Amino acid sequence: MSWKTKPSGTMQIDRRQEPYLTADMAASFREQILPRYATSMGALMPILHEIQHAYRHVPYQAMIEIAEFLSITPADVLDTVTFYEEYHLEPVGRCVIGICQSIACEVCGHQALLDHVRERLDIEPHETTDDGAYTLLAMECLGSCDTAPVALFNEELHENLTIETVDRLIDQAAQERGD
Repeated sequence: MSWKTKPSGTMQIDRRQEPYLTADMAASFREQILPRYATSMGALMPILHEIQHAYRHVPYQAMIEIAEFLSITPADVLDTVTFYEEYHLEPVGRCVIGICQSIACEVCGHQALLDHVRERLDIEPHETTDDGAYTLLAMECLGSCDTAPVALFNEELHENLTIETVDRLIDQAAQERGD
């Protein structure tokens, strides 16, 4: 069986005038992140986290800028972004809810939590609400099996979750945004 592929030379990356990796960010990365690592590849993930925090995703243009900044290939950056599930290629909501679906969380009722959030927000896993407020993720093990079921709300781990606790966290996120 042969594979039919698209020529990679036809991929176009929409570029905006101003860079995603601003001069201030680059200076901060040079001072705060690069000195902590023996190689530029070691600094890649912390820089990706900062870019994603600033823009709610890692834009393709930013990947090219990061590659140039670190003197690595854009393929190295893209490989990292697409390998780890915590990086997003499309903008996510202002509140990202990641419900763990590991075996421990499954046994402790993660499906009821996931179904409740899906129904309440009217989105499926890996979708964002129309107003850009929430993104729901079904995530692999979050490493807190002894306190299952667990979820991340904007990268903060919440343990021993119930539907009531999840509702409170969703309401709290709405209040923080001023909804």
